[in-house]
Amino acid sequence: MSRRGALLFAGLSLAWGIPYLLIKVAVEDLGPVVLVFGRTSLAVAILLPIALARGAIRPVLPRWRPLLAFTVVEIAAPWLLLSDAEQHITSSLAGLLVAAVPLVGAGLTLLYRDGQRDRLGPTGLLGLLIGFLGVAALVGLDVQGSQVGAVAELAGVVLGYAIGPVILVRWLGDLPGIGVVAASLTLCAIGYAPFAVPALPTAWPRPAVLVSVVLLAVVCTAVAFLLMFGLVAEIGPVRATVITYVNPAVAVAAGVLILAEPLTAATGIGFGLVIAGSVLATRRRRPPEAGAPATTAASVGVTAGGPPAGPAGGEAVPTGAGGGPAGAGAADDGSAGEPAGAVRTD
Repeated sequence: MSRRGALLFAGLSLAWGIPYLLIKVAVEDLGPVVLVFGRTSLAVAILLPIALARGAIRPVLPRWRPLLAFTVVEIAAPWLLLSDAEQHITSSLAGLLVAAVPLVGAGLTLLYRDGQRDRLGPTGLLGLLIGFLGVAALVGLDVQGSQVGAVAELAGVVLGYAIGPVILVRWLGDLPGIGVVAASLTLCAIGYAPFAVPALPTAWPRPAVLVSVVLLAVVCTAVAFLLMFGLVAEIGPVRATVITYVNPAVAVAAGVLILAEPLTAATGIGFGLVIAGSVLATRRRRPPEAGAPATTAASVGVTAGGPPAGPAGGEAVPTGAGGGPAGAGAADDGSAGEPAGAVRTD
């Protein structure tokens, strides 16, 4: 990897690993609706002018129906659920549970199989089993009775991040990636405005909360997508998917070191099993083709928290709009297929 590629990778690992920490801080003073509105509005102020200048918005507008569906399942619903869930659970646990998105994405391939093209294979099935054992360890050993509702919300986040790339690749995959991202964030901000504006606080929140919202919008959303476009162009979409397995570790480290969240044995065991299962379930055999990929929506998955987000054949890479990339899977027989999963703009 070149020095530029290494810097892009490190920057994106941080940008999509810390949203859980920032959300945890922000929801201490702000309601989830206000937080999502603030984050999307600031990100739109940065990305929309760039997309307009590149002429990337006009091609997206005729596809408004799938764009709206993608916005709901990939940004609007997951970011709200994640923000509400983090009022009740630690940021590190949230990051680890959302890391299960590649597993759900890989499992979705079983629902829309197309002959041998989408065959998951024995290695992929083993990966699903191992990964879900990891999730079970996290839920069974790290979750108290009062947190069950938050875990259910995170299940909704994971499902949304896994479904979003299916919509992305099937109906939006040939469009400019930055156009899809900017348009989706704009729709989300507009949709939340009637509910968020009346709920805005009457006094300025604490400085730590304001900084968290700004970092979420600027670094974890707007800048992160620009970094992702650069990373894919620099090292290719397949190698860039490695970031999917780094972000949960960053989320855990940030929660433990900055917020003094507990690092339990269940966290370590669950983390290891989830990551190992994700690697197996999304393992690729086909070597990537040479040449820099175009930054279409299919070449750069645009999942929000990430959470991640591309066709199962290595033509796309997961990204995270909410909490970081959530992961995209490939059929382990190396054949091209449909998207297997998403992360992550949390």
